[in-house]
Amino acid sequence: MTRFLVQRLLLAVLVLWLVSLLVFAGCELLPGDVAQLALGQFATPENVAALRTELGLNLPAHERYLRWLLGMLQGDWGQSITTRTPVATMLAERVSNTALLAGVTTAIAVPLSIGLGLLMSLGTGGRLDRTGSVVVLGLSATPEFLIATLAVLLFAVKLHWFPAVAYLSPGAGLWQTAQALFLPVATLVIVVTAQIARMTRAIIGNLLSQPFAEMAMLKGVPRYRIVGQHALVMAIGPLANVVALNVAYLVSGVVVVETIFAYPGLARLMTDAVQARDMPVVEACAMLFSSVYVVLILLADTLANIFDPRLSSAQVERTPS
Repeated sequence: MTRFLVQRLLLAVLVLWLVSLLVFAGCELLPGDVAQLALGQFATPENVAALRTELGLNLPAHERYLRWLLGMLQGDWGQSITTRTPVATMLAERVSNTALLAGVTTAIAVPLSIGLGLLMSLGTGGRLDRTGSVVVLGLSATPEFLIATLAVLLFAVKLHWFPAVAYLSPGAGLWQTAQALFLPVATLVIVVTAQIARMTRAIIGNLLSQPFAEMAMLKGVPRYRIVGQHALVMAIGPLANVVALNVAYLVSGVVVVETIFAYPGLARLMTDAVQARDMPVVEACAMLFSSVYVVLILLADTLANIFDPRLSSAQVERTPS
């Protein structure tokens, strides 16, 4: 296990370094002059040149990359071009909002989706399985903006039950916060639940078709005991990967949902920064999202290695004697 963790950590560092290269190169390839866009079209050439010198844009690309990378490793994310405030401060203001949205959605969607997937797998071929498969497949194919728009039209415009804008005021109580979060959380829960439930049904169904499960059924072992005592334990690894990918999506891929509900999260901050060509903010958000993905996948791989004996055996066989 120690060797496995060291290998995964080294691989994670390598992946993040490659991502940093791609992020920096992508920002460099964007057309236009950042200093000119920041000052506006009426800025004088002297002011543009002064801002380029202040931001270090007149330095070679490789030198600017090294300065940015070393600063990021030391906790210095740079300074926003548009607001002239530290990027770390801007991120800190949005991280808690995104963590709240992702945390509440995960706490609701993961148990609900896994439970639904288990019920569908227990009744394979039955009415519940067929109906559930059609419903989750349809919801998985439905885009987030459509679900969010319909939720706003029904619950905010027609019924006036919840606000259309998810505004989180600093002094809001629990009820006000719950009302503001209801529509974005409901939208994300529908999307994430459908995806995880569909994958749970497929994973458990595949395990139940294995020889050990068929032999147990022939011996009269109830299906729920096979699932609870054997199949579910073996499915922890694949399910951990599915949950990790969906949680990472909640952190970085909810741009549409945050935009529709005007939710002040990290994804919307990155969208606004792209529109304003605020490259330090864009680069910081991209690296933060990539780090979340890498950490979650690392945790999922670790859980898979712990609970799946086949992976542990493979690690032992590859270890030189």
